Amino acid sequence: MAQSGENSRRTILGALGASAAVPLLPSLAIAKDQTDADARFAKIASDWLDQSMRLSPVTATWTGDHRFDHLLNDYTPTGRAASLNFAKATLAKVKALPKESLSRANQVDQAMLANALGAQIWTTETLQDWASNPLVWQDAAGSALYTLMARDFAPLPQRLNTVTARLKLLPGFLATARANLVPARISTPHAVTYAAQNQGLKSIITDMIEPAKGALKGAELDALNAAIAGFLSAVDTLQSWIDQTLVPAAKADFRAGAARFDQQLTYTLMSPLSRQEIRRRAEEAVREVRADMYAVSVKALSGRADAPPLPANPTAAEQQRVIRAALDLAAADRPARDKLVEVATEATEIARRFVAQRDLITLPDGPVRIIRMPEFQRGFAIAYCDSPGPLEKHLDTFYAVSPIPDDWTEEQATSFTREYNRRGIQDIAVHEAMPGHYVQIFHANSYPSILRAVLSSGSFVEGWAVYAEAMMVEEGFMADDPLYRLTQLKVLLRTITNAIIDQGIHVDGWSEAQVMTFLTETAFQEEREAAGKWRRAQLSVTQLSTYFVGFAEHMEARAAAKAKQGAAFKLKAYHDGILGFGSPPVRYARALLLDEAIG
Repeated sequence: MAQSGENSRRTILGALGASAAVPLLPSLAIAKDQTDADARFAKIASDWLDQSMRLSPVTATWTGDHRFDHLLNDYTPTGRAASLNFAKATLAKVKALPKESLSRANQVDQAMLANALGAQIWTTETLQDWASNPLVWQDAAGSALYTLMARDFAPLPQRLNTVTARLKLLPGFLATARANLVPARISTPHAVTYAAQNQGLKSIITDMIEPAKGALKGAELDALNAAIAGFLSAVDTLQSWIDQTLVPAAKADFRAGAARFDQQLTYTLMSPLSRQEIRRRAEEAVREVRADMYAVSVKALSGRADAPPLPANPTAAEQQRVIRAALDLAAADRPARDKLVEVATEATEIARRFVAQRDLITLPDGPVRIIRMPEFQRGFAIAYCDSPGPLEKHLDTFYAVSPIPDDWTEEQATSFTREYNRRGIQDIAVHEAMPGHYVQIFHANSYPSILRAVLSSGSFVEGWAVYAEAMMVEEGFMADDPLYRLTQLKVLLRTITNAIIDQGIHVDGWSEAQVMTFLTETAFQEEREAAGKWRRAQLSVTQLSTYFVGFAEHMEARAAAKAKQGAAFKLKAYHDGILGFGSPPVRYARALLLDEAIG
């Protein structure tokens, strides 16, 4: 749910992906008044997009280019070498174009493409995640089938036949994963998560393919059944290797260290902010938000006979006690463990009605679909927004919610639903759907640069969703309920502490006990939420920093627009405007909107 992260299927194994199935415009500038340099950049971008699709068929399917739906990504040494050489050649061409010779829009796309290519080269050569991160292989395998079945982009028999083609290739793909993964370079958290998610691949067969396969008959159905049997056998073979070989030998340190963290942070954020400056700002923000939480808690508890003392100038212990008492009131109003999807659906509609009534932003015509998260993707995030690719923006957007595991005790389930209580789920509906990810990506997909859609900035996307939570409260959402405001501030505190534990774990060596204490006491998280965040932070590096940095940049951009426009500032026009440039890093969208220099 909140802080979940948008689905990362679009960036499987590096920055590969977009489609050449329709004319590709690198930016608005190509459509008019293009210079020779703009034309050269358009050619470079178009070639990159087309070849990237050929090298990454799974990403092509998500993007909406269905020329390669029958193929899989080639992660063999030969395939990696081809992708790497192409990335290096393209990067050289991109860098050879002087920035000042391009239109402002193309200057942004040039910077984003150069950053993505640099990240891909670094990831392949230095990080070598093909050997050290089994979840890269897992996501590619699962997405290869899931994306074909999840959306109705073609008649069902046609999609099932491409499923058959990929199922026939997947045993070889899983064997290649075994051959390339190096157990000694893999951490225990990655190996354990891989062990759980690999079994989840079978759920795509049972939940999505088996119920639909009646659309095929005769030889086509026989071929699908045979491919399913071969795939399931291959999953079992891989599972034995994971359990017997990988997990026992996976002892690598999951911590990135300062050098890797700082390099990856640069690629992830495309921001001039250093790790040290992010930490300074985050720690200051923690103090500010906790003070706001205390003030709201006093309002929520005033007049209650069971309230603790509410001093005007509390000590640290008094502040902690009062905020916790108010949060306990909110936590008591929680959903049943098997009703998360239903509660999320209702909350999304409540948020949609408010946004529409206040006319805060242009909304999509269609609804967002709330679904149970596929099993093969569980164990990393609590929820995500899965939008269609930029070439199929007319298809459904999914707001996926991970159900409570069946094997959790009642105590664990209660801890989870205390964190994701009804007010918490309402705030998350704002983050994931209205007017968060769903609305923002709808606007992003309207921008004519397919390149920019594929290379979308995580800090822009996640930062917008956190900004949406705060903006809704500013505009009066749930204004008569101080416990909702308190819940939103708690989630904002989670955003901030994400950035702190990201570097605390990977650079400063924080232990599990340190992280759990920090999250449960400083950030008021329930035990299950804190435990999940500890697990997630072990599996990712720098992504947890995108929320706080992006949120801060969005707030600064809006303040700059207000200062420049004065009385002419209109919130809806600002929202539509800042989102109208796709999803570049916030500083670029701000520069384009306010006619500032492209830094």
